[in-house]
Amino acid sequence: MSAILSADDLNDFISPGVACIKPVESLPQKQSSENAYEVTTEDKVQPENPPTAQISLTDCLACSGCVTSAEAVLISLQSHNEVLNTLDAHPEIRLTSGEHGTAVDVDAQTTDDGRVFVASVSPQVRASLAATYGISEKEANHMIQQFLSGPNGLRAGGKHGSGFNWVVDTNTLREAVLVLTADEVSESLTGVTADGLTAPKRPILSSACPGWICYAEKTHPFILPHLSRLKSPQALAGTLLKTAISKKLGVPASRIWHLSIMPCFDKKLEASREELTDAAWNRLSSGESHTPVRDVDCVITSRELLSLASARGISLPNLPLESLPDSLRLSFPDPELDAFLFSKISLSRQTIAAGTSGGYLHNVLLTFQARNPGSKIVTQRGRNADVVEYTLMSPGGEPILKAARYYGFRNIQNLVRKLKPARVSRLPGAKAPTATAGGRRQPMSRNGAAAGSSMDYAYVEVMACPGGCTNGGGQIRIEDARQFNAQHDAAEVSEASKPSPHEQRSWLARVDEAYYSAESDTDEVMEDVQASPVTANEDRVHKTLQHWSAMTDIPLANLAYTTYREVESDVGKPTAPNDTTRVVELAGKIGGGW
Repeated sequence: MSAILSADDLNDFISPGVACIKPVESLPQKQSSENAYEVTTEDKVQPENPPTAQISLTDCLACSGCVTSAEAVLISLQSHNEVLNTLDAHPEIRLTSGEHGTAVDVDAQTTDDGRVFVASVSPQVRASLAATYGISEKEANHMIQQFLSGPNGLRAGGKHGSGFNWVVDTNTLREAVLVLTADEVSESLTGVTADGLTAPKRPILSSACPGWICYAEKTHPFILPHLSRLKSPQALAGTLLKTAISKKLGVPASRIWHLSIMPCFDKKLEASREELTDAAWNRLSSGESHTPVRDVDCVITSRELLSLASARGISLPNLPLESLPDSLRLSFPDPELDAFLFSKISLSRQTIAAGTSGGYLHNVLLTFQARNPGSKIVTQRGRNADVVEYTLMSPGGEPILKAARYYGFRNIQNLVRKLKPARVSRLPGAKAPTATAGGRRQPMSRNGAAAGSSMDYAYVEVMACPGGCTNGGGQIRIEDARQFNAQHDAAEVSEASKPSPHEQRSWLARVDEAYYSAESDTDEVMEDVQASPVTANEDRVHKTLQHWSAMTDIPLANLAYTTYREVESDVGKPTAPNDTTRVVELAGKIGGGW
């Protein structure tokens, strides 16, 4: 992987619990077809040359030796070099826009090597670039668009001059996830689900942070029934782009290459999950099988975006800080999805109240507040700024809904302890734990008495990084910004001192400011548009999702939901003498491994 990642840079790092291992398949040697009774001497034995062991992301997901960003150190693919190699290896499939929308150019000579290149970019990445170059979040968005799709960006070089046909803002997919999250919380409270599937246990824990998910799957499997079933905006973007483009253009999903630019190294792990492939939504004919295709082919971080530009000799600040002209823009193959993905009006704003990680909790609170006129949200800060509790109070002062935000692994570990099932004391006279109204057991002390009130949250927003996603491990550091500025100020070249904690906090505040500035950038667009009520936004998103499902003929549950599984370690456990199947599974060669 890129050499820019080290354990010291990561703020969601937890030391490995046991030695990191990779089981290697060892099959019996093939018997010679010659005389089976012939005695073979040592000089006739051929020396064994086993292949060099390689670690992939799927191997990391199948091993419980370490968790979260410790695994990202082992990444060998999914770097800026992979992006360049793919662009140079595959020419673009030529597309044209006409009266009937975008289609594959019938006059172009297409080969099996051709690809449709698409990308998705998170708002935290734009905020990181904005803070680095001293520009607005809106200008950072134009910079990325020009770099990925413009004539002066990636298309200006490379073997084929390939670039990206569409660059999607993950904010649009986030709006869909926010609406579905509120639906999921409602279903958990009422016990009635629209899709017939079992709702998660209360409290529902957000599942958009892959570092947190990896930690839960490997260390606390009792948490899994509480996890939200929804895909993250990155994963949902991959599913939508590949299903819609494949359906409308008649291009196989394997020839659609999706790049995601994220603030977090652990997003690479998420993209490698076997649950996030076309195996979840691609309806194959009876007896037909193929190698699973990932919804997200490659993930790079904000810092790796700088490395990508540097490798091509492109100066990002010198690119035009304006949107691409309409003559260079291809409309998305489906008009309704085009209006949804590339609308200039964002109904979910990035505000301080929503936080830096997408506003999942904030949207849940606003949704239930809209359903209960006259109610108000009461906020109570926890032991630190990364733990905040919220209560939606009725006009009469009665609690309607309780929720919380937990950022950073120290706080997450406290949350996990509160959710851990209580054990029955073995002391004489101990009472069995009793279930609360929410179906959860009340913690008991050693003598069997209640240890305190149980957690009655309906929803908890959980993120691995302290400060949220704008402080992701892949974001541009203050050292990187100083290096850029040093190129313009010779006096700073010799300055190599490590930034102080105060300087790091100030830098993060600049990134947060750029992240929230997206609200003011859209004010001029919003002047003629009245702020839509929460219910109107819900109707808009539901209509788009239903259209997507009908257009692809795939149930929405297959498109928007995912699953989780416990990851067990075989370290120290006896294994069967010839259990090679289990070894192959752990090595990632079965079930969608890479």
